[in-house]
Amino acid sequence: MTMLSKFKTAAAGAALVGASLLGSHAAAAEDTIKVGVLHSLSGTMAISETTLKDTVLMMVAEQNEAGGLLGKKLEAVVVDPASNWPLFAEKARELISKEKVAVIFGCWTSVSRKSVLPVIEELNGLLFYPVQYEGEESSKNVFYTGAAPNQQAIPAVDYLMNDLGVERWVLAGTDYVYPRTTNKILEAYLKAKGVDEEDIMINYTPFGHSDWQSIVAEIKTFGGKGKKTAVVSTINGDANIPFYKELGNQGISAEDIPVVAFSVGEEELSGMDTSALVGHLAAWNYFQSVESPENEAFIAEWHTFTSDDKRVTNDPMEATYIGFKMWVEAVKKAGTTDTDAVEQAMIGLSVKNLTGGMAVMGKNHHLSKPVLIGEIQEDGQFLVVSETDDLVPGDAWSDYLPVSEDTIADWTPPISCGNYNTVTKTCSGQNF
Repeated sequence: MTMLSKFKTAAAGAALVGASLLGSHAAAAEDTIKVGVLHSLSGTMAISETTLKDTVLMMVAEQNEAGGLLGKKLEAVVVDPASNWPLFAEKARELISKEKVAVIFGCWTSVSRKSVLPVIEELNGLLFYPVQYEGEESSKNVFYTGAAPNQQAIPAVDYLMNDLGVERWVLAGTDYVYPRTTNKILEAYLKAKGVDEEDIMINYTPFGHSDWQSIVAEIKTFGGKGKKTAVVSTINGDANIPFYKELGNQGISAEDIPVVAFSVGEEELSGMDTSALVGHLAAWNYFQSVESPENEAFIAEWHTFTSDDKRVTNDPMEATYIGFKMWVEAVKKAGTTDTDAVEQAMIGLSVKNLTGGMAVMGKNHHLSKPVLIGEIQEDGQFLVVSETDDLVPGDAWSDYLPVSEDTIADWTPPISCGNYNTVTKTCSGQNF
């Protein structure tokens, strides 16, 4: 058995939290640093989140193989909030109060993150959130390693408008906070670019929505007015499968009405028949197809860890990877896992990303990242068709919403605030 295999076994064993382990937790806490893993392993979001659980386990195994952290081994503690948003808060409280984890890697949907946020702040925990989101938030206790709207949604619209000549816009999303806030930002941005209200169609559907026939028919009609039309999709979870299938059923190709998705990556495509999806788009900060030594090594390690050469990688995995690497470096820099010390040590840190550059943590707890637009290929991978020349700093507060255009987040003294008004010079958000 290889060293990696040994740590794979150890990490998997650490993930089993049950009554049989309760007696050993107090003793183990003295010898290990506990890492909480808060991802849905069942329910509508399991299609996306299970892979992130596995990613954290791989990173824990890798770090243990490298000698651990602060002279201790890392121990992964996995819980399943089961795509149940209130349960996320309950499980977060369990991880911090009962399991005494030093950090949590978790959540996918914004509603799950919003559920966890007051618990994390109340108990002064630390959450690394690895998925694209709507912005309009910055917490002392959260590091946002996924894309903010200016690192995904805005560049995607710019590409559609400038490169593909799109004039009519369908903003289609799952009915919760991320799509609604992102689409509010996009609607304001499109209107600022001169798009008429009649050329914007907005539609929301519940989680797990499966009957797309009438909605796709509406999209087809909307796109048949003589103007180039595109769908900007914030549809999340397993609802994407019947959505794309219905596009194919109604003969809508990428040439007719291209779809650019913010929640569809390699993992979601691996469970689909991609023949009807070829040419549709996704906007991310990483694709498995990117060629770099770092990415090649990451993919090889993933295949070894999972014992499956067909397991794909994706953007939230890279965001998890970056967050984990940064947390390790911050703990080393601080010499402790204490939340306040690690939080300050995180700011300004840089680690290699998987696309060949560096990821830098800003004062607002958001990363600087490249923005990539990828075109779906028959094999479920993406051909990169557009990439920013430089890293794009994540913007916690949108410049396109009146309520936040004068707001910044800066967690360094003397501001030390996540909601600072640059006009009034006051902090109206969390400040401790």
